[in-house]
Amino acid sequence: MGMMMGWYRNGMAWRWKEPFDDDKDKEALAGLSSVPPPQRKMHSYSQQLRANSAHKRHHQVRKHSLDDIPKPSDHYYNNEDSSDDDIFARNSNNASGEDYIITHSQRLDQNLSLDSGCPPDDSRNFQPLPEFIGAGGSNSIFKVPMRATVHPRRPPCLELRPHPLRETQVGKFLRNIACTDKQLWAGQECGVRFWRFQDAYQPGLGTKVRRGDEDAAPFQESGNTAPTICLLVDSANRLVWSGHKDGKIRSWKMDHAADEPSPFKEGLSWQAHRGSVLSIVMSSYGDLWSGGEGGVIKIWPWESIEKSLSLRPEEKHMAALLVERSFIDLRSQVTVNGNCNISSSDIKCLVSDRVRAKVWCAQPLSFSLWDARTKELLKVFNIEGQTENRVDMPSSDQGGAVEDEMKVKFVSSSKKEKSGGFLQRSRNAIMGAADAVRRVATRGAGAFAEDNKRTEALVLAADGTIWSGCTNGLLVQWDGSGVRLQDVSHHPCAVQCFCAFGARIYVGYVSGMVQVMDLEGNLVAGWMAHNGPVIKLAAGDGYIFSLATHGGIRGWSISSPGPIDSLLRTDLAEKEPIYSRQDNVRMLVGTWNVGQGRASQEALMSWLGSVVSDVGIVVVGLQEVEMGAGFLAMSAAKETVGLEGSSIGHWWLDTIGKALDENTTFERMGSRQLAGLLVSLWVRKSIRTHVGDIDAAAVPCGFGRAIGNKGGVGLRIRVYDRLICFVNCHLAAHLEAVNRRNADFDHIFRNMSFSRSSNLLNNAAAGASAAVQTTRVTNAAGVNTEETKLDLAEADMVVFLGDFNYRLFGISYDEARDFVSQRCFDWLREKDQLRAEMKAGKVFQGMREAIIRFPPTYKFERHRPGLAGYDSGEKKRIPAWCDRVIYRDNRSGPVDECSLECPIVSSILLYEACMDVTESDHKPVRCKFHSTIAHVDRSVRRQAFGEVLQVNKKVKAILDELRYVPETVVSTNNIVLQNQDTSILRITNKCEKDKAIFRIVCEGQSTVKDEEDTAEYHPRGSFGFPRWLEVTPAAGIIKPEQSVEVAVHHEEFHTLEDLVDGIPQNWWCEDTRDKEVVLTVSINGSCSTETKSHQIRVRHCFSAKTVRIDSKSSTNKKSQGGSRKISSSSDAIDDSRN
Repeated sequence: MGMMMGWYRNGMAWRWKEPFDDDKDKEALAGLSSVPPPQRKMHSYSQQLRANSAHKRHHQVRKHSLDDIPKPSDHYYNNEDSSDDDIFARNSNNASGEDYIITHSQRLDQNLSLDSGCPPDDSRNFQPLPEFIGAGGSNSIFKVPMRATVHPRRPPCLELRPHPLRETQVGKFLRNIACTDKQLWAGQECGVRFWRFQDAYQPGLGTKVRRGDEDAAPFQESGNTAPTICLLVDSANRLVWSGHKDGKIRSWKMDHAADEPSPFKEGLSWQAHRGSVLSIVMSSYGDLWSGGEGGVIKIWPWESIEKSLSLRPEEKHMAALLVERSFIDLRSQVTVNGNCNISSSDIKCLVSDRVRAKVWCAQPLSFSLWDARTKELLKVFNIEGQTENRVDMPSSDQGGAVEDEMKVKFVSSSKKEKSGGFLQRSRNAIMGAADAVRRVATRGAGAFAEDNKRTEALVLAADGTIWSGCTNGLLVQWDGSGVRLQDVSHHPCAVQCFCAFGARIYVGYVSGMVQVMDLEGNLVAGWMAHNGPVIKLAAGDGYIFSLATHGGIRGWSISSPGPIDSLLRTDLAEKEPIYSRQDNVRMLVGTWNVGQGRASQEALMSWLGSVVSDVGIVVVGLQEVEMGAGFLAMSAAKETVGLEGSSIGHWWLDTIGKALDENTTFERMGSRQLAGLLVSLWVRKSIRTHVGDIDAAAVPCGFGRAIGNKGGVGLRIRVYDRLICFVNCHLAAHLEAVNRRNADFDHIFRNMSFSRSSNLLNNAAAGASAAVQTTRVTNAAGVNTEETKLDLAEADMVVFLGDFNYRLFGISYDEARDFVSQRCFDWLREKDQLRAEMKAGKVFQGMREAIIRFPPTYKFERHRPGLAGYDSGEKKRIPAWCDRVIYRDNRSGPVDECSLECPIVSSILLYEACMDVTESDHKPVRCKFHSTIAHVDRSVRRQAFGEVLQVNKKVKAILDELRYVPETVVSTNNIVLQNQDTSILRITNKCEKDKAIFRIVCEGQSTVKDEEDTAEYHPRGSFGFPRWLEVTPAAGIIKPEQSVEVAVHHEEFHTLEDLVDGIPQNWWCEDTRDKEVVLTVSINGSCSTETKSHQIRVRHCFSAKTVRIDSKSSTNKKSQGGSRKISSSSDAIDDSRN
């Protein structure tokens, strides 16, 4: 070719210049960038070897190998960069382009044992292999995620229930939370449970409770029921109501003794709906409203509930029957001649507007507004605020008919496929996939936009406005009459829940974000509260509690964000030694391109079974399990409908499982197959309790990024509360396709998004509700990629394995064979495309690979052992290291000590090819990791959190400030009403700076008896008003030094007495007795944890006789529900209450 070969000087090192064999090599080299000689920060042993042998020709026999490399004894990083924040011990990757580094042995936990997946006798004496680090790890998405002792980007939180592993929650997932004055209740898939706030900082119960709750604060649990969907707190009667999937509504007593045996039992329950009870709420008049499937809304009058609650436990069947027959079906009331004014969609949520005595009902694309007193439908309007006149047919069976039709079509199409041959089935699969894509595409932009505006949550704010949240992140404000006031958007992900507290509104998103808004919709703060969707928020005990879809519950101080956060963060960081823990795990990662073949048991034992004695986790990645155009087409079609796997894939899983002694020593956790790619994971049973939350992902790269002949499949697991991802890749083939391989890797890294796979063994643990999962999918198109963190970028450790297809360049077949036979692998590494691209920072940026000391693994003739098996056919493919294992952990610079700032530090103990396995044209490769993992003892840290709150004086001072309540006065403590009378109650805020938030409730009603000074007052549900009394507005905000006027009005209202078998026992009657109620005006500040109150006696006199009300001082506090005795009072000053 006219080119000279020989040695040339490059900086301080001598390099060998190879001749170009042909034009193809020139093209191949053109795809590789020229890398300028790096600034060396350490001495390279490969440079020493080249310099010492510069006088020898390249074809001479070399007298050394990598096995002779001496072990350096000094550090190999220059710690020149300074950290911007002391919390983070590093801020950039090593991008200096060293040939390799040698990692030193880490100081290991003294309690190392086989339970951690490591051998007892080799725990501190292992020697890690030298590693090569790619450049570019400090740039963009490849930067190592920051970790800290206490998260710096969100307020410190009370971890009431730490994130449990998903596999431990099968049938037990939490679905809802609600707060009483002393407890936090949670609805779960098997009943309810509650935590006492006084026990919130106590250590967990450990092995006394089932897996997943070991570190949770002490709690009490109910007996088993159908899944709980919604909760409602009735403080007036000291009850918690729950709606369930079996259509029942159940009541639970709030007050349980700490030593009361668990599980506790339900109280009153009845069959409320045929399907699930989706939402329940108490109206301003104490009636229980419930919403269900198909747009059904029912009202359960308080009179029948109260009577049922008074019956003895042995009369529970009669009590249930009494309530069941008392309901009012609102949907049937607004249906005339089969035409209904409200939508037949499932009820999303019900909200009681206590300001104006109305009830809001939200459905995905519409709202209906009801009068809480008369039960009349006031208005129906859509998500744009436009009034609607619906003509929906009540079609409870329509959905089933459509589903049956779909089933028939699916079955018939399957039979047609079976009737044809292989090509016909392939054609049907391709046509089916194309048809599915066409149907999605033809839905139209309008339908997609409409889906993105579906209502997911609703809340009443302190100023009386209503806020709704949509799947596209839009927040809409409405006035009390259903007029749309404004819409704002602060986050692109779907809204899942709201919580109003004081003058703030908290919003939970499907991304795990929690945001805080003021009453005008301005964003105050926001932080990533969980690593999963936030499905419910509740306020109690000075916290906003958030429930994530995985079941974790965290409490956020109502003073956050603020000065309290930095105080807590500092004190908690100082207590790190108390709650920090370290464990060690060894992982075996194997990759093999099986070339559509099958392996013998001996081959699998040689590859995997012989080296797993000290391993806790085994990950196996296979390529070309099954290929062919027909199979690839069918695989692509199955992926469009969520199906995966093949019979050959299952054969491989079962066969590998036998080699690993599955079910005895190891447990298979999950797998993912995409066409010919297969990745699977096993865990040693001794560490199974610390490993879980397995998710899967697949990214095709072949044929327009649509077919899985090339691409990646991944599994993500949580190990000791740290995320580790394993990605099995098969990248573009051929010598010259370097840029395509780089692009494939980048595409996989950016697009791998983990979710539960149908092939995961614990798929029963797919606990997230269908609504949440659907929302995530729908929202994907609207997510701002700049704000969305990539799954692989956020993991603590990422391991790439597979057939990367990078070849040797600038070398002939014979020269490569010669170097291999002489085991001169350091020479061959200089010709490795992957090594060159990693040096240039073009692929696997910032990642690490052990120095290769084994022969190239491609290409071999099948069933020919030894190095003589390299391809000697017509093509004579140049041997190459196609099969590799590359990783990154939490290290991003000179720090190599494991800590909470750098929670995973790994080293490689073994990296080799199994040259004796001959079943494929590739050799299997295995890599053994030793990983030290730092994590937090959540139970101990919760105790430390409680100690800081009690000891730190500055924190206590901030919390004391939250107890402040503005001073207010009321114009009167006694009101007398006759028929149709109206009296004005004036509430004045005497504070000069702070707003006062008021709420008026009814403590109870009593019938006036002439000869008694005291009376027994019976509260209605949630302190509701009697039907003859209207209080408007019953809640609101009073500006500083201003007043609000509340109209207290008597309105005639007749009651229907008890019904038995549908026949009234007493016909419509008029109650002519005088009645008296006690109204409580509760006052809070904009962010108060305490409440002050005024009591006002309101008497309705049926006759026109003069009524004298004695003035008596009263400071009685609220009783524990049921009847109560309250003396009269004319005192108009604040009555402080906790």
